[in-house]
Amino acid sequence: MSQESIYPFVFFAWLAGAAAFAMGLHQMNSPATARGGNRLSAGGMALAVVATLVYLAARPGGLSGPAWAIIAGGIVIGGGGGLYLARGVKMTAMPQLVSLFNAVGGGAAALVAIEDFLHIVGTPEATISTTIFVVLGVVIGCVTFSGSLVASGKLQGLVPGQPIIFPASRPLTIMLGLVAVGGTILLVLGAADSVALSNEVTLLVLGAIIVSALVFGVTMVLPIGGADMPVVISLLNSFTGTAAAMAGFVINNPVLIIAGALVGAAGGILTKLMADAMNRSLPNILMGGFGTGDTSPAGVAGAEGGNVREVGVDDVAIQLAYAQHVIVVPGYGLAVAQAQHAVRELAELLESRGVDVKYAIHPVAGRMPGHMNVLLAEANVPYPQLREMEEINPEFVRCDVALVIGANDVTNPAARADTSSPIYGMPILDVDQAKSIVVIKRSMGKGYAGIENPLYVDPKTGMFFADAKAGLEQLVAAVKAV
Repeated sequence: MSQESIYPFVFFAWLAGAAAFAMGLHQMNSPATARGGNRLSAGGMALAVVATLVYLAARPGGLSGPAWAIIAGGIVIGGGGGLYLARGVKMTAMPQLVSLFNAVGGGAAALVAIEDFLHIVGTPEATISTTIFVVLGVVIGCVTFSGSLVASGKLQGLVPGQPIIFPASRPLTIMLGLVAVGGTILLVLGAADSVALSNEVTLLVLGAIIVSALVFGVTMVLPIGGADMPVVISLLNSFTGTAAAMAGFVINNPVLIIAGALVGAAGGILTKLMADAMNRSLPNILMGGFGTGDTSPAGVAGAEGGNVREVGVDDVAIQLAYAQHVIVVPGYGLAVAQAQHAVRELAELLESRGVDVKYAIHPVAGRMPGHMNVLLAEANVPYPQLREMEEINPEFVRCDVALVIGANDVTNPAARADTSSPIYGMPILDVDQAKSIVVIKRSMGKGYAGIENPLYVDPKTGMFFADAKAGLEQLVAAVKAV
């Protein structure tokens, strides 16, 4: 069969795949349906890939043996590597993995655009619209690739988590951006025959755009502190989708355009929501990042000159066992200790004693969007118990015990009262309004924002110093004994 005869079927398969992406994305709105949404989206992508391979095989001459070997090798290596990483990575390293996936997506889109441009340069196919899409794909893809690698390095600790600003770093970033924009305009003018460019000059300009975009991604992310990493991951994810959409325009593939646009739009909306959750604008995050990245020293000294009240496991167990309402506040410390199963066991034990248990989820808790939701879903915590910040905050005043597990910045009352604090105005979980507060931490170390938390010296707060998993296991045993 020829390409022309099977094109309607292939196009229908592409549209079906795109529809699966949209429905899968909708299902990801709820933790209860997110897993099914992932499967549906993956199925749509598999359908689109198979349809594309059939379409390419039907063209005159078909696909050669080496081409099939390269495709099969790419599927095996990429699919196998992705499966291994996704199944083997620890939950604490999931944000780094997401950043690496962003880098792979952006890099792939940039390579598609570069390869296509090399084929059309100097030919009538190098129209204005094609050149615009190609160059945008190159710029966005390269920025995403290098920026995501730096973000992943910051999260993994390979790159310091605090903002890295060197002399003239911001002017350099602006200059790199101007080079990329200027090169794009020059290539578009060349495609419009407004400027005479030889093939050699065209390729040199493209090379300058690639280099400037790659360096721009590095200089853009380096000054951003660890506390802003969740927003950065979301933003780079949006860039990945946009780059994929540009690649779809380049190769005239509607399913890639639709999928990329969905990812780009969803990532952009999520970035805006997360920036709002931190009460900061996106330009402020990109230009004035803060956070030291969990580098503060350990110890049990009081914060801001206050007195720390340390409590033992038996004291906490009695409070929890005889409470009516308990709100668990999970944070990155829960993920580090892999304590999600232990906290679920404690919650089930308390519920068996008639205690009402809920979980308070802050939008930027953890190191990536939805980190706490994914973590608790892995432990099969009932979805109705997971409450978002706006829903759970009014319940803290009626809460007998708020159990904070490794959450620092999202519970810091300085966001409401201290105008000099870098997180001032950021919506937080109103933990300090609970009747009693128990904080499980290994030490008095600061969070990713690198600032003190007055909650820890509140007279209502008891500090239970322990590794989250070990501490929760001790609490389970102690509650059983009450």
